[in-house]
Amino acid sequence: MTQRGRSPRLSAQDASFLYFERKEAPLHIGSIGVFEGQVSYDRFVDNIQNKLHLIPRYQQIPTPAPFNLGHPTWEWDPDFDLRRHIFQVQMDGATDDELYARAADLFAPMLERNKPVWETFVINGLKGDRSALVSKVHHCLVDGVSGIELLMIMLDVQAEPPPAMPSPEIEKSAPDPPYLRLVDAILDNISDDINRLAARRTLGVDIAGGDTQVRSIGRALETAVPYFQVPVTRAPFNTRLEGGRDVGFSEFSFQEIRQIRQAAGGTVNDVVLTVLGGALGRYFEMHGQTTEGRTARILTPVNVRKDDEKGALGNRVSMLLVEVPVGVSDSIERLHRVTARTEALKRRQVADGIESLNSVVGGTPPVLQAALGTLPVPANTVANMVCTNVPGPMIPLFCVGRRMLGHFPLVPIAWEMGVGLGVTSYNQKLYFGYMADKGACKDVQRLKEFTDQAYIELRSAAGVDKSDLPLLGVTVEAEAAPRRAAGASQRALAADAG
Repeated sequence: MTQRGRSPRLSAQDASFLYFERKEAPLHIGSIGVFEGQVSYDRFVDNIQNKLHLIPRYQQIPTPAPFNLGHPTWEWDPDFDLRRHIFQVQMDGATDDELYARAADLFAPMLERNKPVWETFVINGLKGDRSALVSKVHHCLVDGVSGIELLMIMLDVQAEPPPAMPSPEIEKSAPDPPYLRLVDAILDNISDDINRLAARRTLGVDIAGGDTQVRSIGRALETAVPYFQVPVTRAPFNTRLEGGRDVGFSEFSFQEIRQIRQAAGGTVNDVVLTVLGGALGRYFEMHGQTTEGRTARILTPVNVRKDDEKGALGNRVSMLLVEVPVGVSDSIERLHRVTARTEALKRRQVADGIESLNSVVGGTPPVLQAALGTLPVPANTVANMVCTNVPGPMIPLFCVGRRMLGHFPLVPIAWEMGVGLGVTSYNQKLYFGYMADKGACKDVQRLKEFTDQAYIELRSAAGVDKSDLPLLGVTVEAEAAPRRAAGASQRALAADAG
């Protein structure tokens, strides 16, 4: 917050998503919500209008400070109009694949910076009397967790919610003139410097007593430095991005996920990474790459919000780099290796240490951070891809009376990582959403198919029966089929019937 309390200032982490965004690598997140029936555009606009007082950021623009002496501030859009953010799309008789392709095209471009950084597309006419909402929200405004909290505001927990309370009047002051915003930026920098100096003095006392935070920073450095010293083995999709987007989605029973955990151990995220490792192994082999003894380096965001920060927008995430085995055909052994790795990282409090390091980096002068964002992006020698797993609501949600049937995550990709995986839960299902750069990965559907295969193999190996809950659109190989060579994996996949 600025000294005079007028305009909230972005944190260093939030601002970094503005500084390092590129045309070929836009940094917004989103989702596809599929609904039964047709979502009325006018009713949807009215519904959001009645809730805007709950999400003031939806009416504010991240505005750079003069000379970038401070991070941008959130300023009210004097020309705000919901219909510049919510758009109608008609797709009569469109199939799921056609919807996904259109959503990928809508998601690909950068959000405009001259208005609040979000958009929603209301898509009607889908085959089977269905409709969809495709959302885009800039990462400077939300991370995965706050994005789910935002979803809970946008949608309703019942088909006929009670009438909305009258929205309170919000004072929307005009942006200050540049010279005052310059003064605010200077004062904020002074305040931040004082806070950091006080923290360093406290840190100096804590170091003498063996402070836990200091030790976690040391362990984080000890864990992370080798990854910068030893270049990652590049995946087929680790190359320059071009900007077009393609997607691939799978959905699995959350009941089965729980049973797999009970039978074989690990967390939901461990199960996700195990399935991903199996899929990547097949994908690498299909592209002629060896998988024997190989691991994929997967960046996994970690939520570090405290209890009193729930409901706040913005980003509060750390990052772990998990080495996932891709050459281990035994699904249970792969799960045990993943679990051992993630448990070791947790014991060493690496996520806390990375967060503390991020705070130190965040103390770099904003003008320097903004300047770094204009430099060419260095080659990625650290990681293969990002996999983010965000818990979602396990109850049905509704939009203007229409029940949401499925919720598919859309994630950004950047830094020569031509594929990213978003995972979220909704109404007793777990949804996998691959985002691929069309130039870096022309066959993301094969990766989606390999994911289905890897999941079925893990479920079978754990002795878990197929749930009675329906799984829509999942094609898999027969559960008893052994791991095959890349050439054989090109054959058509059999349906997981029953």
